[in-house]
Amino acid sequence: MDRRTFVSGLMLLAVGCSPRRTAITVGSKNFTEQLVLGELLAQYLESVCHQPVERRFYLAGTYICQQAIMAGRIDTYVEYTGTALAAILKQHPSGDSQAVYQQVKEQYRQKFNLEVMPPLGFNNSFAMVMRGDDARRLGVSTLSQLAAVAPQLRLGVGYEFLEREDGYKGLVNLYGLKFAEAPRVMDLGLLYRALENKSVDIVAGNNTDGLIAALGLVVLEDDKHYFPPYDAVPIVRPQLFQMCSSARAAFEHLAGRISADDMRQVNYAVDGQKKDAAVVAREFLVSHHLLSS
Repeated sequence: MDRRTFVSGLMLLAVGCSPRRTAITVGSKNFTEQLVLGELLAQYLESVCHQPVERRFYLAGTYICQQAIMAGRIDTYVEYTGTALAAILKQHPSGDSQAVYQQVKEQYRQKFNLEVMPPLGFNNSFAMVMRGDDARRLGVSTLSQLAAVAPQLRLGVGYEFLEREDGYKGLVNLYGLKFAEAPRVMDLGLLYRALENKSVDIVAGNNTDGLIAALGLVVLEDDKHYFPPYDAVPIVRPQLFQMCSSARAAFEHLAGRISADDMRQVNYAVDGQKKDAAVVAREFLVSHHLLSS
């Protein structure tokens, strides 16, 4: 065998052994905000990377998304810093937003070889939400005041809220809350419907939920500061940056571009006005000059 044939054989072997290139895949959890954010990332990456992006949305909650990205089934999704620290890293989140972000960033790289990109610009804290009429009738505006009337009320929660370090157990212990019955666990997308039809009287929602204002609901003040910062951050497999050399700059360009008010508006556009999430995401990207019309 001459040298040229030998080298050609090595090149063919190297090509055969290299991993097959697959499409970038964006994931999301199973509630409206995550669907919009998933579409927003997917459409922006399609524009920047000039390639189709697959979507794997409605992946239940935090644990399923973490398993999916670790297994390589998705390449990126949006997580919340307080959630990452409590639910995935099993630590009690404390400190300001920047401190929590840095802790999550460092530990995700060390433990999981995942990159935590800069925050998108809004903090989506848990929010204990009541019907406005009930809150005014009972004279409740803070979680400390809730303790006196909690025995009259039925609580609705998503399944993660019961188990998380920053969830139900710590909340009821800190504020001395005893509700009328055990929490009713339901899909996050059903919480406000249950509140509206009076199946429950208070729910563990999110600060940026669009239906809060639309349904005249009230968020009770977390006056003892139980809930930590929940800054929205894209979690990324490093392989994505090999698939698209422009992706890192794209994520950095999105940093700080989405405010809490922006998020409430797009959430309401989907939940309240029944617009398609893909259309809402595109309208946002165009109006913020992130995508051409």
